[in-house]
Amino acid sequence: MTTAWNADCVRKIDPAGVARVPPIRKVDRSGLEAGRIYWDMWPVQDRDGAIASIEGRELWMALSALDRGDPALRHFDAKIRLLERKAGAWVDLGDVLPGFPVDYEREWAGSSVTDGQAILLYLTAAGTSERPGGYQQRLVEAHGSIGPDGLPQAWTAPRNSITEFSPHYMLADAHEGQAGQIKAFRDPAYFRDPADGREYLIFTASLAGARTAYNGAVGIARRTGDGWALLPPLIHADGVNNELERAHALYHEGRYYVFWATQGVTFAPGLGRAPNGLYGMVADSLFGEYRPLNGTGLVLANPDEEPFQSYSWCVTRELLVSSFVDFFGLAGRPLPDDAGQANRYFGGVPAPLLKLAIDADRCELAGYAFA
Repeated sequence: MTTAWNADCVRKIDPAGVARVPPIRKVDRSGLEAGRIYWDMWPVQDRDGAIASIEGRELWMALSALDRGDPALRHFDAKIRLLERKAGAWVDLGDVLPGFPVDYEREWAGSSVTDGQAILLYLTAAGTSERPGGYQQRLVEAHGSIGPDGLPQAWTAPRNSITEFSPHYMLADAHEGQAGQIKAFRDPAYFRDPADGREYLIFTASLAGARTAYNGAVGIARRTGDGWALLPPLIHADGVNNELERAHALYHEGRYYVFWATQGVTFAPGLGRAPNGLYGMVADSLFGEYRPLNGTGLVLANPDEEPFQSYSWCVTRELLVSSFVDFFGLAGRPLPDDAGQANRYFGGVPAPLLKLAIDADRCELAGYAFA
């Protein structure tokens, strides 16, 4: 069953009652590479969705690029970097994958899972190597092993995860596009259902046959042998929102929670008062029917005076919430149109980790993960 996240839910959002991410006053770049920016992060997890401990290491991955003075350019240079969270700080350990000859241009977000010996990376292959700057997207994966030092090694060359397509989803195969308006087939997030042990990829999608251009969806594929078979979407937002980004699922106290991030500018006309934020729905089984968390779907939003300060929220089984520092320090001022001026406000580093509290269909901010 595919559940609709409908406009009535969004209209119920009360700005006065929204849980707000604490204001970000400064960024910490210690341990990170100078002249490099980071965004869209996720932890290396075990098959049950908990953050893995690998030979005593806590490893994360993030998209990264050299700082070229215009934050928008990072999306066309993105490559996945390996980070270690050590004594509360982030340490850059370099590129995750070696320089394989591939037919795509850059690496966008995904997920990674390990059993302590093998490690799998699911990622978005973006663009094409033949024609730079495109918005084409597909899901690919690479397999590796864990070395004696606890670090990934011996990666296989990335290969397509999805080889047969479904009439439920639009292909994200357009070269031209504009941020916030492109169609999606990206952000593969691994999930194993504790009910039967079956494995899935949850991903950001666009609904085929939609009534409107605002047709964001949460897609799902089930492992079948060595591949993955597409199933009908778990959730769609036809008529509501174009992008349900970084979609992922977790199991908590007998219920299934699906989370995504989205921006105010990707809502349909008339729903633009909804903020940049972390949204989600809950169901009693993986395939629904889903109910909007907190009655609206909104879980967390940036402060009114800093509406762009963080983005790309990702929730772990421990209910930790990661994100990155986007544009901060605006103090109620509009974001400058000039790229160079806007860059002065761009963080480009991991944001402080937060903690959620969940009680059935209620999901609230409990505070910082580590005081």
